[in-house]
Amino acid sequence: MGKIISVANQKGGVGKTTTAINLACSLAVLDYKTLLIDADPQANATTGNGFDLRNVQLSVYDCLVNDVDINQVILETETPNLFLMPSHLDLVGAEIELINHPNREFKLQSVLNEVKDQFDFIIIDCSPSLGLITVNALTASDSVIIPVQCEFFALEGLGKLLNTITIVQSKLNSNLGIEGILMTMYDGRLRLSNQVVEEVKNHFNESVFNTIIHRNTRLGEAPSLGKPVLLYDADSTGALNYLNLAKEVLQRNDLTKIKNSQKTIEIEENEQ
Repeated sequence: MGKIISVANQKGGVGKTTTAINLACSLAVLDYKTLLIDADPQANATTGNGFDLRNVQLSVYDCLVNDVDINQVILETETPNLFLMPSHLDLVGAEIELINHPNREFKLQSVLNEVKDQFDFIIIDCSPSLGLITVNALTASDSVIIPVQCEFFALEGLGKLLNTITIVQSKLNSNLGIEGILMTMYDGRLRLSNQVVEEVKNHFNESVFNTIIHRNTRLGEAPSLGKPVLLYDADSTGALNYLNLAKEVLQRNDLTKIKNSQKTIEIEENEQ
């Protein structure tokens, strides 16, 4: 059964979509079948994987509002093992259209139950808000990754997100955990970056990932070409950072040994 991880922060510009795209790609490259869900009306995770929104016939919106079968919506990406549930600008209206639905907070959970067993990981790119679609994502998830940029107002708004997570835990999804806090946009030349990392680690201790995402030109260029950074420049700092993050996620879930042992068995069977 696949693990569902939301990438969420209502503060914009923290590297949320970059993290969702490249973590999902890295897990796929490491041979884990992964579904990336674009739950942001801006649809950057969709275009960042090379899809033209004008050609997207069905999206997350259709599953949530029109009860379209998720299997009709999922697209295969250029990355082996990576699949995408695209978004569309229509998703802006979904919150209003679902407002009177009796199980409005559980719509995405119901949709994902249809395919959860088909994937090792499901990564949800949330919108930069704490609205109904983000609540749906948190309700459907096993855990949440919170990107925090290494800048002066790093902790601004984090309290609101943590409060929302607490409410979701108490009323909608008691099993929701924090996968980790991810420091992004790190510049080792700046004293401020190091101070912010130290401050966040002091506040949240082991909840903070050891992996830090550095500021990297390739990370910024890749979306304009519709590619995850691993497909654009596999040797770049950004690509290596996200591969390390994927490995850390696997370690936190005790999955590396399982996959390695499976590969060993496959090799032995082939040799026989």
